[in-house]
Amino acid sequence: MATVHHWTGLEAHALRLALRMSVRALAEHLGVAARTVAKWDKLLTATEPRPDTQAILDTALARADAAVHLRFETLLSEAGRPGRVLGRRVTASGPRAWEYESWTDDLDRVVVALSRQNFAFADNLLSRWLERFEPPELDDKGLYLFARSTALLGDLHRDQGAVLGPLSAQHSYTGARSLFTQLDIPRRIAQLDLSLAVVAEMSGRLELAARHYESLAVDDRLSRHDRARARLWVGTALSKEGNHDYASRVMTAATRDFEDLAEPDDWSVAHQKLALAHRGAGDLTKALHFIDIARRTGTTDSPMQRVRLDTAHGHILLSDPATRNDGLQVLDRAAKVAAQYGMSHQLGSIEGIRTTSEGADRPRRR
Repeated sequence: MATVHHWTGLEAHALRLALRMSVRALAEHLGVAARTVAKWDKLLTATEPRPDTQAILDTALARADAAVHLRFETLLSEAGRPGRVLGRRVTASGPRAWEYESWTDDLDRVVVALSRQNFAFADNLLSRWLERFEPPELDDKGLYLFARSTALLGDLHRDQGAVLGPLSAQHSYTGARSLFTQLDIPRRIAQLDLSLAVVAEMSGRLELAARHYESLAVDDRLSRHDRARARLWVGTALSKEGNHDYASRVMTAATRDFEDLAEPDDWSVAHQKLALAHRGAGDLTKALHFIDIARRTGTTDSPMQRVRLDTAHGHILLSDPATRNDGLQVLDRAAKVAAQYGMSHQLGSIEGIRTTSEGADRPRRR
């Protein structure tokens, strides 16, 4: 997600355009005078919102959805260079302005498609642009869009379970990171570092992932939200290594951050992670308590999150012989959804849980 360390009229104007609001609508949205918003539009970098208004703008940006963040970043990537006017691009070569607009709109659609695990549609949209252009032929805005497309392709591969190899999340994230380095956008570079740490965790390099998460949890290039995610994922890696008590403390701190930031979805995910950490520590009472919170508050319209919640719930139920059959039924449900949407990494996790449970249960059957 985008973050702004210091607002000027330029960033405020970009936010208005990204939200697709009129001057009056944004003024009402923020609770400021319409003439204030008009001044931002007119003076851009020559004016700065008051400190209390900067905080209001921070909140408005933080609460915006992913499509707004993408438009906001794209608009800012155009600003401040010769031949550019915010929201318009004048160029003698390369893609025309309408192609940029179409590309940006397609990336909005990709974000939505990925949230619904509609991988085929997202892949078609990304391929439309990534196969059409080569980075050397693009100007800065085109290169920015190419880099965002490549990063989103990494998200697609990651969610499908293609973690390593030439057509994988790691390959796409590394390519996107190189492009953002060329564009000198530190926040995006740090976000790609965070994504690469996730890849390390998914591929079993837990110690490496934990070190990277710890470093990124205090990295000022990232927003507070992303730093809280890094802290949560430190706990995830520690829990997978068997360090459940320390993992629980780290996750609890991240949970407080998500509550302070008013991020209900991440708050719910944090409780899911806490539940698994307590399961690993052998405290099934706390594990069931936290997974019940996650199930009551978690996002249910995302197939990926439904699978993750059911997988965690089933894992906990399998840990108690009295609820073993219930656990198997929950895992079967998760596996069907994972198979339906092509989530191979999640299917592998479910199969691993079943195998481990059968191995642990076998001596009791003798």
